[in-house]
Amino acid sequence: MPADDPRDRVTIVEIAAAAGVSKSTVSLVLKGSESVRPSTRDRVNAAIHDLGYVYNRGAANLRRAHSNMVGMIIHNLINPFCAELAVGIERSFQAAGYVPFIANTAESPVRQAEVIKLMREQGVAGLIISAARGTPDDAFDGLVAAGVPVVLAMRRLKGRRIPMVGPDNRLGTRLAVERLVELGHRRIAFLGGYADSVVRAERLEGFRAALADAGLDPAAVTAAGAPTRDGGAQALETALAQRQPPTAAVCFNDLVAFGVCLGLRRRGVEPGRGFAVIGFDDVQEAVHADPPLTTIAVDVMGLGERAAQSVLRMIETGRNTTEDHIGAVHLAVRESCGSPLPELTERRA
Repeated sequence: MPADDPRDRVTIVEIAAAAGVSKSTVSLVLKGSESVRPSTRDRVNAAIHDLGYVYNRGAANLRRAHSNMVGMIIHNLINPFCAELAVGIERSFQAAGYVPFIANTAESPVRQAEVIKLMREQGVAGLIISAARGTPDDAFDGLVAAGVPVVLAMRRLKGRRIPMVGPDNRLGTRLAVERLVELGHRRIAFLGGYADSVVRAERLEGFRAALADAGLDPAAVTAAGAPTRDGGAQALETALAQRQPPTAAVCFNDLVAFGVCLGLRRRGVEPGRGFAVIGFDDVQEAVHADPPLTTIAVDVMGLGERAAQSVLRMIETGRNTTEDHIGAVHLAVRESCGSPLPELTERRA
């Protein structure tokens, strides 16, 4: 386009007039804000196209009172769930013209503190933190006091009003128990997850509530452990050593469920036939597992996108608070939870 093309001189005010909206609404659309209604966004985009306006993102960044760098601090990027979460976060930040920096703390609060310090020195405009295990409840108070927009992903800190984005943990395990009860199981275990985990506490709460509603013992077998394959296999051994071992398990996450399936096979038991297994997360591997894993499905990338949108909204409005977002979950039924138990089939006949 020639340097003197009149479209170079199109202004936001002219776009606003053509679209019949305010200048601030046009600005929000250009920044990718989710607060604009789709119909309004379409009208503004049509005006931008008709007038030939070109958004100079570099100049916009220079006008900002803050940098265009944002931080993503994740507790364990080896976990496929966390990796998918990071992809969703990154996608939203990049679409809005922000440069995301990512760090893996490997569950180390010390490393987490170092990363936060470094990112603050680089002038990040906001942070999404999936807190490392053992993070003190007051670890991020300094960030909040300094006015840094912070959103927690997946893990809440007790007694702190820092906004959090995560799935509905209680409903998820409730749905899992209800499915197993429908299949005729009466001895159901909850396996995996660190005993001091807030997420595990929420999932265990839903698990126990569903057992109580079904007239079963809410103090059923539970075995804590690392949220990994090895942790799942070890938790299974603990559960099967009980005087009345379970016939089914709700697992803390899909990795634990994969470990439970491996542990069952070592004992000559086929998952989904001799023992029912349900995971939590629905990572991409779940549908391709052998057998395909029944699990509580979470829109993890959507949660990542929502976390990023919350931080962006806080940055643009200058407000250091926003609402929590608890994402919807549903039960993805596959082969690992099996068919109804024989005795239930006989009763129905």
